[in-house]
Amino acid sequence: MKNIFALLLAVSFGFVSLAQESQAKITFKTETIDFGTIEKSSNGVRVFEFTNTGNAPLVITDVKSSCGCTIPKKPEKPIMPGENGVIEVKYDTKRVAPFRKTITVTSNAERSTVALKIKGTVVDSEAGDGIMDKKKTSVIKNN
Repeated sequence: MKNIFALLLAVSFGFVSLAQESQAKITFKTETIDFGTIEKSSNGVRVFEFTNTGNAPLVITDVKSSCGCTIPKKPEKPIMPGENGVIEVKYDTKRVAPFRKTITVTSNAERSTVALKIKGTVVDSEAGDGIMDKKKTSVIKNN
């Protein structure tokens, strides 16, 4: 009876260690994209590139943004070990102002939640009263 129990215990530990060894791992080229200074209504699409550096298929279950002005798009199919994938992010460049947004990626990876960031400044050169123009004016009068 002791031998059967010991055998079952050893087999159980073997299965547990095998299950722990198979794990997807998501590695991004960069976790922050800086748009810099861009014109109003210009192309607001950027791409976060990543690789599954684990040894199990990577499934991205959810991608959410911190604001309705940012629309992320996730891969629909699993990313196999060693393969690359992208998360496309579209920012609404009709909003003239500096911006910082967070895109939260949820997956079955070892690091199950990753916070990606986009930042930049949208200016309207046609309006002539953009952020860059305001920096040139002073509230101090010279006598």
